[in-house]
Parts: sequence; structure tokens; C-alpha cells
Amino acid sequence: MKNFHKLSAAGLLITLGIIYGDIGTSPIYVMRAVVGDDVISKEVIFGTVSCIFWTLMLITTFKYVYLALNNDNNGEGGIFALYALLRRYRISWIIIPTLIGCSALIADGFITPAISISSAVEGLRIINPEIQTVPIVVSILVVLFVFQQFGTKVVGAVFGPIMTLWFLMISTFGVMHLLQNPGVLEALNPVYAFQLVAHHENGFWLLGGVFLCTTGAEALYSDLGHCGKQNIRTGWVFVCIALLLNYLGQSAYLMQYEGSSLKMNEVPFYALMPEWFLPIGIVVTTAATIIASQALITGSFTLVNEAMKLKLWANLKIIYPSSHKGQIYVPAVNWFLLFGCLGIVFYFQESSRMEAAYGMSIIFNMLMTTVLLTMLMVVRRKNPFSIISFFAVFVFVEGLFLVANLSKFSHGGYVTVILASVLFFVLLLFYKGTQLRKKHTNFVNIETVKPMLEKLIDDTAIEKEATNLVYLALVGDEDHIDSNIVYSIFRKKPKRADVYWFVHVNITDSPYGASYYVETIIPRKCFFIKLDFGFKVEHKVNLMFNKIVSELVKNGEVDETTRYDSLKEFGLPADFKFIVLQSRIASDEKLTPWELIIVKGYRFIKNMGISTAEDFGLEQATLEEEIVPINLGKLVDIDLRRMY
Repeated sequence: MKNFHKLSAAGLLITLGIIYGDIGTSPIYVMRAVVGDDVISKEVIFGTVSCIFWTLMLITTFKYVYLALNNDNNGEGGIFALYALLRRYRISWIIIPTLIGCSALIADGFITPAISISSAVEGLRIINPEIQTVPIVVSILVVLFVFQQFGTKVVGAVFGPIMTLWFLMISTFGVMHLLQNPGVLEALNPVYAFQLVAHHENGFWLLGGVFLCTTGAEALYSDLGHCGKQNIRTGWVFVCIALLLNYLGQSAYLMQYEGSSLKMNEVPFYALMPEWFLPIGIVVTTAATIIASQALITGSFTLVNEAMKLKLWANLKIIYPSSHKGQIYVPAVNWFLLFGCLGIVFYFQESSRMEAAYGMSIIFNMLMTTVLLTMLMVVRRKNPFSIISFFAVFVFVEGLFLVANLSKFSHGGYVTVILASVLFFVLLLFYKGTQLRKKHTNFVNIETVKPMLEKLIDDTAIEKEATNLVYLALVGDEDHIDSNIVYSIFRKKPKRADVYWFVHVNITDSPYGASYYVETIIPRKCFFIKLDFGFKVEHKVNLMFNKIVSELVKNGEVDETTRYDSLKEFGLPADFKFIVLQSRIASDEKLTPWELIIVKGYRFIKNMGISTAEDFGLEQATLEEEIVPINLGKLVDIDLRRMY
């Protein structure tokens, strides 16, 4: 995919297929969400179009397409890219907006496929008013999610052309109706937006529906790594024009009904199509919403994968279904999203009812992105006036949308808010558990351990554990190792070996890249290895370790032929044993209620994921997992007396 980062026809086509599905299918339901069953008036229609236009210009174009894309992390974007950039400055509180933004995006993953596909399929009611759409929507969702495990390489090739056809279709029908009433172009004047919000009786609350026009804006930033900023920016010009033409066309159509209401089940989007074109239009619309859903599902996989690599979530099983670089499949996330989407469909039944839940969570993500972007501008010492202006404008505008969306809360918005809140609490528990564990991990200077290791290696009275003993190690720096390793080697049961290896895996703030550093502690007998992986790179620790050992053997730094006399004549390689340490709270700990919740929650979440060994690709045949105690709280004070 990196080949398509430069501006090109192929890059633009791929960008249209990957990024613009969510925001590109918004015309299906935005005008219907605003108008509803109310009496249509010029004030509402012109005000709505004006709000849509300036929302797309201000939030989507300026904030995301222009500003956010300039704040990438080695070509990667999104909430975690901002977090990775900011944590270099050791700002602890940024984890809160990061986790809120992540939770909101995942919650949005439940509602977007459900509302998009439901909105498209419900177009069949124009042809057959009695048709039951829920079974059709459920069938499409099930097939879509089941298909994820096979990869999207083949289908992905047609995503771009289908979305190009989609944008050409919606702009064409928009222009056809705009030409019949070109006076609606006047609605682009921001005065109409102000009058709607400030003077219309329910104008302010209509912003909740208007906000749906920009709910896919975050994807333009989070998918930066897939397509590159030049393709995204150029593609947005085409997409934005197509969207505006369709919104203007719908407005021109709706003005015919001024003073009255829409007919029952009438959808302004489908009303633009001639009757003979409806079957084709419904098929193309359904295909576009499936592509939009596919992009969101893939984005959710990427989001969770980044969270795992940044140690913000437990390790889950990841499958690479094709040779396509960067394409991943996370089974647990896939079935979790399917379950959530089906729950949304069965609970709300109609896409019009889902509109209340849609947008409630994503506005929190946008606000958190604003906070993180502002903080990034601060640490990079941008112009103070620019920083204050940016923060004030976007907190005000997005704050208005947040308040307007609160009117949806009791009508279904509570579903995604509760879901996002639960996800945030769970993510926070895991993060706090990780921090608690780090806080109480002690490190020992390797120099103090070196003489003990030399003595142990030469002590033939102790049975040899293995020729090569490899510990996956936490380190403070190159000179200090986790005290739990010292406990495992010397105190629990002395473990003698000919060669000791301490391997530390470090996840960097850069998305890509893999490198290593070797320090010789005892020549030919003890080595420290630091592996640096980008947070998007697959952890092939076993493979990397074998390559490093081969390099050291080639350089004559270590001998890796078997040490057993009976096997030397056969030229067999030396044996290796990997040890992974799992820390557990000591049984005599006295924890506070909050610490107990953190510990129990962290352990529960950790157990839902795969083991460290599986995550690092270690061979089970040469692996041993060992439990070591850690102290978190005060020791339990027992009044113990000796009796005579």
C-alpha cells in the first residue's frame, strides 16, 4: 500500500474505496434525519444545507483534511498516532482523551454498518412496501463479517471503482434536481445556518441530525497510513463536491413540499432517482454501504491492533489472511462487532430509529482529537494565538453538536454512550493495571548479578536447566534487568545454563521498523538483546532471535554447537529453553478496594487474550511459563506470638 502514497490515479482509486465510505454514504439518511415528519419550510431546508456545508468545510476540510493530516506519525494518523507523538513528552494525562476517543470509535463500529446497510436496503420498500428488511440486513451483515477471515484482497480491487460510480451517481441526480431549482444555492450563505440555530424553534436541536454529515471525517485521518495525505486531499475535493451536489439536489426536491410533510416512508435520497432507475440505485447504494462497513471493520481491526502494540489492551490473536501488507484479521473483534451490529438491528429495527444512537459517541472522539491536536501544537511551540483560536473554535463548534446530540439520548443515544462508557472503563482498568505492575517492578544492576552468574555457570553440582536459557525481560535500561529474573535464576530454584540470554522487546512510538541491539555481559556466556519494533509491526520474536544468534555465531561471539560430548560428532546445534515470567500478587497483600478492582480487572482482561508466548511466536516445545510474586500493597499485619 505504501506504493500508493504518492498522488496517482491508482492511489486515488484505492483512497475512494478505503476511506470515504462512511462519510460518502451520509446523504442517504442526513436530510431524512433532519426533516422527519415535520412540515417542510424554507428556513429549515436552507438552514440545514447551510449547516451541512459549513460543517463539511470547518470540521472535515479544515480540521481533518488540512490540519490533522499535517500532524502524522511517520505517515500514520488517528487517535493513537497523536498519543504516540505526545507520550514522548511524558504528559501522563493524555491517556484519558486517548482512551475516550478509542472507546467512541469502537462504539461507532456497532452502529455504522447497521444504519448504513439498513438505510440502503429500506429503499426496497419503495418498490414493495410490505417487504421485511430486517432479515435482509441481518443476512448481509452475517455474510460480511464471516467473509473477513478470508481477507479482502480480491474484493478490495473493486472497492474503488464502485465508490467512484457511487459518487458520480449521487452527484448526477443532485445536479438534475438542482437545475430545476438553482435558487437553493443561496443556502450556502452562513446567515441561513445562524438563523436556523438562533431563531428557529427547534433549530438548535436539528444540529443532531446535521452532525451525521461529518461522522466519517475521523477515517480521513486514521486511515492516513493506507493511502497518503496527497491522495486523501485530492480525493476529498471530488467527494466533497459530489456530497454537496447531492445535498443541494435533495434540498431542491424538498422545496417542492414547502408547507407540507413528506409521504410516509419517503426517503429524500431515493426520491431523486427516476422510478425506472430505482432497482439499480438500490443495488449500487447497498454495495456502497457494504464497502463503508468493510472500511470501518478493517479500521476497527487496525485500531485494536495498535492498542495492543502500545500495551493499552491485552494481546489478541491476529491472523494475516492475505499477502497484502498491513491487512489483518482479529477474530475476537470481528465477532464482537457482529454481535453488536446484530443487537443494534434487532433492537431498533428501523434505520430512522438508529439515527438517534448514531453520532452520540463519535462527537466525543472528535472533541478528544481536538484536545490532543491542541496539546501537540503546544509542545511544538506553535503560535499562541493559533493554538487558542483553534481550541476555542473547535471546542465551541463540536460542543454545540455535543449538546444538540443530547436530545437524542433518551431516544436511543444512550445505547452507544453506555457502550462507549463501558469500553472506556475497561480500557482504563487495563491501563491502570499495567501502570501498577510497572510501578512495583524492581530492577537490578546487571553488574551485581554478573559474578553470581559466573559462579552458577561453573557449579556442576547443580543440574543443568538447558544449554541456552532465554528470558523475555523487562528492563529499566541496558544496565538493569527485572528483579524477577534474578528471583527465578537464583532463589526459586537455581537454574544453571552454559549461556544466558536476556531479551527485551521494546515497542517504539514509530509505526514501522525493526532493529536490535546486543550487549555482551559475559563474553560467550551472557548477552542482553534489545528488540525494537514499530507499534504496527508483527512481533516475530522467535524468528528475530534466531537471526540474531546466527549473526553472533557467524561473528564468533558465541558457540552454538551442542555441549554434550555424545552428540558433538553429529554436529547438532545447542538446545534452547525460553522462560516467560508471569507476575502474580503475593497472597499476603493488603490492597485498597480500588487496587483490588484494578488487579482483578487487569487479570480478567489479560486472560481473555492470548499468552505472551503466543504473541511473540515462541515455540511451545521449548517454553516454560513461570509464576513470580510481586508486592503491591502493605503486608498484612498479623499479631503472631510464640507460646510456651
